[in-house]
Amino acid sequence: MNTLRIDDLHPTQVTHGERQIRQKAASYRALSAHDLEMAIAEKPIAIVLGPHGEPYVIDHHHVVCALSRIGVKDVPFVLVRDLSSLSRAAFWLTLENHAWVFPYDANGRRLAFKDMPVRMWDAVDDAFRSLAAFVRNAGGYEKTDVPLADFRWADFFRAQCPRPDDDAQFDALLPRAIELARSDAAEGLPGFIGDSSR
Repeated sequence: MNTLRIDDLHPTQVTHGERQIRQKAASYRALSAHDLEMAIAEKPIAIVLGPHGEPYVIDHHHVVCALSRIGVKDVPFVLVRDLSSLSRAAFWLTLENHAWVFPYDANGRRLAFKDMPVRMWDAVDDAFRSLAAFVRNAGGYEKTDVPLADFRWADFFRAQCPRPDDDAQFDALLPRAIELARSDAAEGLPGFIGDSSR
């Protein structure tokens, strides 16, 4: 299986969920060497090649960061598209047209493509990205194939909830966020389940 060095990968997102990365890293750390090898092989990183053949990650950002945290240097990948012949401007436009890039910061503000993070670990923490992931894992909504669905949920929670400043605030916010995800206010978001008790 072909691999790429994590150090050579570029993100296509400005933010990530730090708590989500910590949770994944802890899960990977708990595995035996063989099971870790199998887990890595089962989830190749989706990439596109950009200008000068540089690899850009378009899915599994958190997986890459978590593996890097536990000392993994190389990851298997699947090449989704070779866009290396495009100019930098045309490359970013193509990514946006395919919903393969999300150039928004932790406050929901759009950044210029030139200000995108360069390395995987340069992305900044967005507590609401972690909140969206934890709510989904708790059954608040379903995982879908809708592009950038987790960002839509993160923005929903950003508009509805105070930003948690620490783990205690985050943990306290989670039940409320699950309740919000199942409420009518979230109807129309990808993976919406609704309140099954009604």
